[in-house]
Formats: sequence, C-alpha cells, structure tokens
Amino acid sequence: MVYTNLIELFPTINIELDQPLSKYTYTKTGGPADALAFPATVTELQALCSWVKEHHVPLTVLGNASNLIVRDGGIRGLVIILTAMKNIEVTNDTVYAQSGAALIEVSRMAADYQLTGLEFACGIPGSIGGAVYMNAGAYGGEVVDVIESVDILTTEGVVKTIANSDCGFSYRHSRFQATDDIILGVRFKLSAGDSDEIEAKISHLTDLRQSKQPLEYPSCGSVFKRPEGYFTGKLIQDAGLQGHRIGGAEVSKKHAGFIVNINQATATDYVQLIAHIQDEIWRRNQVRLETEVRIIGEEI
Repeated sequence: MVYTNLIELFPTINIELDQPLSKYTYTKTGGPADALAFPATVTELQALCSWVKEHHVPLTVLGNASNLIVRDGGIRGLVIILTAMKNIEVTNDTVYAQSGAALIEVSRMAADYQLTGLEFACGIPGSIGGAVYMNAGAYGGEVVDVIESVDILTTEGVVKTIANSDCGFSYRHSRFQATDDIILGVRFKLSAGDSDEIEAKISHLTDLRQSKQPLEYPSCGSVFKRPEGYFTGKLIQDAGLQGHRIGGAEVSKKHAGFIVNINQATATDYVQLIAHIQDEIWRRNQVRLETEVRIIGEEI
C-alpha cells in the first residue's frame, strides 16, 4: 500500500493508518480514514501536500470536525486534521490564530487582552479554519465582521494572504468551499473594550448556550441553515419532529435545531434523519432546509 511508508517518510508528524474518524468527530460517528495526519507546522503541511500530489492520492483537510458528519464508509486517501496548528498571537488590537486553534480559545484570549468583537464566538466549538470556511456565527455576530485577512496554502503549495473582501463571505459561506485552498490562519481586527463589559457579555452568552443547547450529548452543532423568513427550530417543532429518532440519532428535545447521538448512532442514522426532516418540512411548509453541517465520505 502507498500509505505504509508514510510514517517512515514523515517521522516528525503524527500519522495513523486505517483509523475510525469517529474518534475525532463531535458526533462520535464516521468510518475509517486510509491515512490520517496531524501536521504541526506549515512546512509539514506543505510536505504532506507535495506527497499527495506525487502519489495522486485524494486529500481531505479537516479542522476539529465539530460541524461535520463523516459517512460510515469513511474517507479514502489522506485525511489531514489541523488541530496541531493552533498558535495564537496578540499584537495591539490584532489577534492572529492558526487554523487549528479553537474559536472558543481565541475568543477567550481576546477577552484576556480586553479586546472586544469576538464575544459572540465564546460558545462556538469549531476551529478557526472551520469558522472561516463556513463564516461561522452566533447571537448576531459572524466571523466576517472581525476578519482582516486569511492566510492560505494554494494548490500550488504557495502561501498567500487574502483580504476579507476577497474571501467571498456570505451567510454560512466563503469562497473556500469552492476551492482546494487550505486555510492556514486568520487575522482578527478587534477593538479595545471594557474588561467588565466583555466578561459580562461572554457570561451571558455562555449561560444562554448552556440553557438552550443539548451539550450533554454528542452532536454536530446546528444542523441546518436558517431559511429566510423562518426559524429552523420552530419549523421542526411545529412538524412534531422534536424527539424523533432514527437508530441512535434523535432530534434534540432541548433544541430542535440539533441532532444528538443518544445511543451509539451511526453516520447513516444522522444522514437518514436529516433527509427525513427535510422531506417533512418541505411537505408541510414548502420550505427547503439546507444543511449547515458538512457531510462527506463514502457510504458502506
């Protein structure tokens, strides 16, 4: 197999072969990756990308797999998870974070430096790269509002800096969803703020999240985008789907916009439940629910 010498070729990189991705996804579901690598530097990432090109191997790049469903057949080729690339630096009113850093930690560090603008992200469990990829947001804020620029690795292996205005941001969307560029890091432009006010806002939003979201179960976060003119959770509630279960996956009884893994759910359970919700909402309301969660990989 082409993957067997990867560990010898890249001794400084944490590499695993034939590992179930359920070990890493927030839903605790997902089939195996042929090879899985955790580069810690841009140089290591570039080396892996060069190897992929040389051997014509499929490449999948992930953040911390929080808003993601990997199908039960897994992913062929090399999967790169960027969580080891997690440095965060603060200079004046700018926070630079590598793509593998947790958005929650970046929000927390900004608060520690009395910088305001990222409080809305204090409860979003995604990585910085994932947040940019989908223009993550909550409680009236989105990362587009505070991003100055994004560093990427192009398919040619070149590091480039892209201005906010060139990232193609819109609701839960960025240009990176249509390219193979890899997000390396982000510069957030924030403002000096009052420490007590920042902490009060973070505390308030944290309480909201804990009271309304089903944090006691594995989940992929918010499953659907909000359709214009509607609230997704209310549509699902009104359709009588709250608590509906397929296999071990259930529409959360606490927040209808979430699907939780309550009893050894499979990715197939998740995908089938998502499809059932979409069909029912269309049948009742003629509203098409688009998934916010990213669904990748192969079926069994």
